[in-house]
Amino acid sequence: MIDRYRSKAITRKKAAELLGLSERQVTRLKKGIEAEGAAFVINKNTGRTPAHAIPGKTKEAILKIRTEAVFQQSNTHFRELLESDYQIAISYTALRSILKEAGIESPKSKRQRKRGKKRRARREHPGELLQIDATPYEWFGTPLKYALHGAIDDASGKITGLYMTQNECLFGYEEMMRCCCLKFGVPQSVYSDKHTIFRSPKMGKLTVEEEIQGKTVNLTQFGRAMHELGVDIIYANSPEAKGRVERMWQTLQSRLPVELAKRGITTVSAANKFLQEEYIDMFNERFAVEPAGDPIFVPVSTATALDEILCIKVKRKTDKTGVFSFKGKSFQIIKDGKSFSLPKKEISLMINPRIGMRAKYQNFVYSVKRCEPSELPVESQTEKKTSPVKEKRAEAVSPHLKHSSDQWKAIWWFEDYSETLLFLYDLFFSKQQASKQ
Repeated sequence: MIDRYRSKAITRKKAAELLGLSERQVTRLKKGIEAEGAAFVINKNTGRTPAHAIPGKTKEAILKIRTEAVFQQSNTHFRELLESDYQIAISYTALRSILKEAGIESPKSKRQRKRGKKRRARREHPGELLQIDATPYEWFGTPLKYALHGAIDDASGKITGLYMTQNECLFGYEEMMRCCCLKFGVPQSVYSDKHTIFRSPKMGKLTVEEEIQGKTVNLTQFGRAMHELGVDIIYANSPEAKGRVERMWQTLQSRLPVELAKRGITTVSAANKFLQEEYIDMFNERFAVEPAGDPIFVPVSTATALDEILCIKVKRKTDKTGVFSFKGKSFQIIKDGKSFSLPKKEISLMINPRIGMRAKYQNFVYSVKRCEPSELPVESQTEKKTSPVKEKRAEAVSPHLKHSSDQWKAIWWFEDYSETLLFLYDLFFSKQQASKQ
């Protein structure tokens, strides 16, 4: 068209209409062609590498890192690792293009959000509501699954506690709450599912006649601990109701195994140390949001108070010599390394793997000692034998834990809480005896 315009076959206005340009641009093109020839219309950047283009060596390095990785990260997480571990700064769009050209798709593709479902608004104050849950997963990249117990603050999206055990259990939730109380404080309420760790299966099943008679359902050990801390428990009717903690698991299952593998962590005890000392802060720095109000966590004075709350408690009564029995075994109270008699008193037994077994009476906490029949006072009753069924169950479970390097951290709870208490005491007592020898 420019040649036809130059030869005056068409007017400048007609050439502009046919080319879809302004008349001024047609004039500029005519002058350029006359001065430089037809090459004037070719873009000067044609065949040149853009100044901001990613070098080929960098692309090769990125693909090599990605293909050699043990865990396949999401593109966002992989971009963060490139910058922090390999000092390769690249935009998300550029990284996605490089991976897509190599046929590598993100394992965590975006899913379209269902319409018509609005997320519940966040609570205003941090500490007002924690969502708690546990999930089994192959955290160490092996087929063996471990349960990670976690709590996330509804207002800020901060993880307040993480603790890993072999299975979902009372001990895992208690240690998770210990982490939360020591690091942030005591929350106002927790939001959980209806697992029997949180809620008695008899709750809501009392008849009208039983309620009139004043019968109540006892709290679970976790419920009792939360009651003593002044924490309310709210029960969710579906996983979607506590969606924040469920989405937290999606993020952790994608990211945490990578962080554990980077540090060569393959045991539960090492994982718990890393979670509490490093990873919670790492996660919160990356994903926490600014809350609407000020925190209302209640500070905890000392860790000792938590030991007396985050444990299993049962009542026992001593005989006239100060000896009490538990699951067919006899025990004595110890004070300053010597036997201490509290005849015919009701005491509270407190047991968890941190403190072993302790006896509490009138705000005083004492150690306890298991007594053999020959060591008992004459007035005390003969030691009762454990039922064969329970002995068989203990023999079936104990060897597995005794051969575990994380036996103190990988404890599950028996269906009968009293059996759990006795097992924990035996474990703690045998450890004490070994240390003395």
